[in-house]
Amino acid sequence: METQGARTDRLGLLLDQFDRAREMAEVRLAGLGDEEFLWEPVPGCWSLRRRGEAVTPRAFGPGEWVLDQGAPDIPAGEYAEVARQAAGGMSVAKIAEDWSVTAARVEQVLAHTGPREPDVTPVTTIAWRLAHLHFHFAGGWEWTFGERRREPKLLVDFTPSAAAALERFWELIARWRESVGGVTEEQLDTVGFSQYPYGSDPDDPFIGVLWGANLEFIHHMAEIALLRDLFRGRFAASGQGAG
Repeated sequence: METQGARTDRLGLLLDQFDRAREMAEVRLAGLGDEEFLWEPVPGCWSLRRRGEAVTPRAFGPGEWVLDQGAPDIPAGEYAEVARQAAGGMSVAKIAEDWSVTAARVEQVLAHTGPREPDVTPVTTIAWRLAHLHFHFAGGWEWTFGERRREPKLLVDFTPSAAAALERFWELIARWRESVGGVTEEQLDTVGFSQYPYGSDPDDPFIGVLWGANLEFIHHMAEIALLRDLFRGRFAASGQGAG
């Protein structure tokens, strides 16, 4: 089905959404420099750091540079997702495995009533957000269209170079888009078509996985765009040039 040249089938809508988000992101990331890439707007940021200099207990990466990652937990903003997992038939043990927490923590979340306290989460740099997206999509491709065996957190050799990071990232995104474009209607509805080991991909139909990947891409790119605005604004406020 088409309307004025636009696809309105299920895959077509998701592809169109992704393509438009990618176009906007490419424009917003043009000219990104290394200083801005690693800029920490507040104390206590998570970022890319040299191995041995990470400030978090689970920082990861295969090379010299690693990505900050803290202790596992279920943030308040994800309580509804945990409830949906339980309502969909996932056991407490499986949910705990997906979130890398104890079964007791899952039971605590499921038993929660009333308003939730706002999450207290670290501010992350542009480098962190782009690297997070990179390993997420690299792992998604590997465990859907690839060999389905390599550890997602070891697929991306992180770099402090903004230009190199962007070049590698857009190459990966092009490969992801090409592969997704060939998915059939039957595969869209196949539970476990993606076997990505972090999260609920193996328990979800692939159309839900695609929806989630688009959401991940859009919200992180929006955050990166805001950080770029703030970086530029701090120089404008002080009367200095950003070069």
